[in-house]
Amino acid sequence: MTSHDPKDPATIARMAADRDLAELARRLLIRICEYRYSYNFSWLGRPIIQYPQDMVALQEIIWKSRPDLIVETGIAHGGSLVFSASMLELLGGRGEVIGIDVDIREHNRAEIEKHPMFKRITLIQGSSLDEQVVERVRNIAAHKERIMVVLDSNHTHTHVFQELQLYAPLVGKDSYLIVFDTVVEDMPADFYPDRPWGKGDNPMTAVRAFLAQNDRFEVDTEMERKLLITAAPSGYLRCVRD
Repeated sequence: MTSHDPKDPATIARMAADRDLAELARRLLIRICEYRYSYNFSWLGRPIIQYPQDMVALQEIIWKSRPDLIVETGIAHGGSLVFSASMLELLGGRGEVIGIDVDIREHNRAEIEKHPMFKRITLIQGSSLDEQVVERVRNIAAHKERIMVVLDSNHTHTHVFQELQLYAPLVGKDSYLIVFDTVVEDMPADFYPDRPWGKGDNPMTAVRAFLAQNDRFEVDTEMERKLLITAAPSGYLRCVRD
């Protein structure tokens, strides 16, 4: 800890080791999900559908790793794209954001395209697994030095695992690959009755399978320990080698 950094690693460690607190946080997260808590927030006018804790974590990571390209799968209302673009705007330079979604609804596209931050955003409609989509992203990434990837689209194990295999090679040492909604594994088995994912088949199971065969990435345990409430437990992956 330095005079410029008020957080106390020892206190964070004690908090992370507090099993009663962890269980309380887990129960709180489940309860607030029942009220669609993540839908309560927006960023610069666009709904973001994320937990505030995760947005603070993302800004820390972006400010620290200073990507010049952020690739996001899953667009929804575009709040996350606007967030990433606004962070790159603060960093200066020519940073860009790519947003990929199999279905960009027209009213969402219209709102994103008229936003001041759209100048840094490229929208791609199509599956994140489609060969032509992946090739287009690779062509843009070829001209960038530091790339960050955020996966938040289809949450089945198979889909996320394939995304990890396709997009992880874009991420270089000290940059981040972030997988959202790994928290599905911690939710009650019947929590998503109308979705094709759930306990045992979700982003967390995909991350575990990916890390078992890929030694370039590791879970950012510092972020993990201090967040406490997050939609992405074990989902903040830092690239540790080229």
